[in-house]
Order: sequence, then C-alpha cells, then structure tokens
Amino acid sequence: MTTPGTIYLVGSGPGEADLLTLRAARLIESAEIIVHDGLVDASILALARPDAELISVAKKRDRHTLPQDQINQLLIREALKGRDVVRLKGGDPLIFGRGGEEAEDARAAGISVEFVPGVSAANGAAAAAQIALTHRDASSIVSFVAGQCKGLSDQNWSGLAGKGRTLVIYMGVKTAPQIAEKLMADGLAPDVPVAVIENAARPSMRVLRGLLAGLPDLVTAQKVKSPALIIIGDVTARDDVSLGQLAVEAAQ
Repeated sequence: MTTPGTIYLVGSGPGEADLLTLRAARLIESAEIIVHDGLVDASILALARPDAELISVAKKRDRHTLPQDQINQLLIREALKGRDVVRLKGGDPLIFGRGGEEAEDARAAGISVEFVPGVSAANGAAAAAQIALTHRDASSIVSFVAGQCKGLSDQNWSGLAGKGRTLVIYMGVKTAPQIAEKLMADGLAPDVPVAVIENAARPSMRVLRGLLAGLPDLVTAQKVKSPALIIIGDVTARDDVSLGQLAVEAAQ
C-alpha cells in the first residue's frame, strides 16, 4: 500500500522571489509537483527543479481554471499517489488564500498537511509602498476584508475604518464603487485618504493616492488591474519620504 505524501500549503509572498521564506524556497526547489496560483511570480516558479511538474490553477474574476473543490481533489489525488505536493499561493495561504478549505479536505482524506506562511499581500504591499499599517499617531487597529464576496452590501463594516484605524481591502478593484459607497453609507468620511497599490513588490508596481469619495474614479482613470490592494486610513497620507512624488509619477 502506498504511503500518502504530504501537502505543503506554501505562501509565496506578494512579489518576486526574494520575499520568500527560506523554508518556502527549499520546498519549491525540491518539489516533484507544484500546484500554483496565477499570482505566483515567474521568478518564483523559476526556482523549481527542471523535472518538476507545474500545474496552474489560476483564478480570475468569474473564471476559474478549476473550481475550488476540484483543486482540493487534485491535491488529494496526487498525495495519495505517494507524492509530496507543494500548493503554492500568492501572499499567505491563511489570509484569503483558501488554505483552510484545502487543509480540511486533505485531513479528511487522511493526508498530512503543513502550512508554510508567506509575507501577506497586506504586509508586502504596504512595505513596498512605505506605508506603515500601524502608527502611534494614526492607527492602532488593522482590519482585512475581501472586496469580492457574496453579500458585500449586506455586511456591516461600521468601525472597520476611521480615526485610529487602517482598513486593507483585498480583491477590491472590480468592486471599488460599491466599496466606497458602502463605507460612506456606514459613516466613513468621504475625505479619508486611500492608497491603491498595484503589482506590489514588483518592478511594475504603482502607488496611487486619493480620497475615499474619488476611489472609483481613481481605479477607472488609472486602469488599475489585479493584483492590487486598497488601503484606507490616515496612514496612507503620512509621506515622510518622497512617496507623494511617486504617486504623482505613477498616475501619469
């Protein structure tokens, strides 16, 4: 009887390979099979050994290469063959990465699972844009929300953003108008500063600044595309370096 392999749920970070943890890099370099998201940078996949099998399960809005349940079954099927499987995800597998769902199904099938955390998209994007998510003078609370989810308009976001708080929105490009409308309807001032960070920690990164009321127009006018993160709060307006100029250049 074949002994099942292990499924490693690995975070690749938000950008290029130098943000990988050492453990993630070692697993990628030695993996026989890597099942990866579309957000994993090419420089990271290039670390795989020449004979590694690379399987893309890239997801885009309203179109999945494989539905999530089929991805789960793919991981299980390969592990039951006795293969160790590296499931490679952009950012961190436990923050909007569906790592929990994949782990639950794998464990139910009797397969061992290990999590290898990565630099989250929020931390990586903020660092690349030199935005401190917390600051003694501006924010002591950080919240993460998904901007692309069922029942967005019915959720209660009151208190997630505002004075002393930072709100980080994943997957919010397509729903920027609804996000701005919802936050203002829930009591957030229209002139709260925002930042949109596109292609964080990559050479093509753009940092765009504006105000909450103008968020939809900013995203539309600058033709922002995923991957992009939206940060809302006073921390985005603390320009102790030349990021104001960076934002202007990115917007041109």
